Amino acid sequence: MKYLMFVCTDTAPDTDTAPEPDIEVWVADNDSNGRRLKGNALAPTSAATTVRVRDGELLVSDGPFAETKEVIVGFDILECADLDEAIEVARTHPMARGGRLELRPFAVDEF
Repeated sequence: MKYLMFVCTDTAPDTDTAPEPDIEVWVADNDSNGRRLKGNALAPTSAATTVRVRDGELLVSDGPFAETKEVIVGFDILECADLDEAIEVARTHPMARGGRLELRPFAVDEF
């Protein structure tokens, strides 16, 4: 099953002082075993553009969809047997401690 994993900041990161996992090691490990299909960091929210259509009119605004303190900073597409495996992959991501990760299964597995 494929999952989109949003990588987000968090206003309350882990306070444990133990070293965080290395992102390059996490990427290499999950790429080599086929669990990470694709992923990337995103440009800052200042580069975001929000697009809407209301009453047939195109509305384009600068900035992110939502004004929040937590920001989506990247994403990964995971291929996992089930949610338990996806949670384990997310648990080992460095941003699990410094931020937060949101897992969403694809509604249709056509990627």
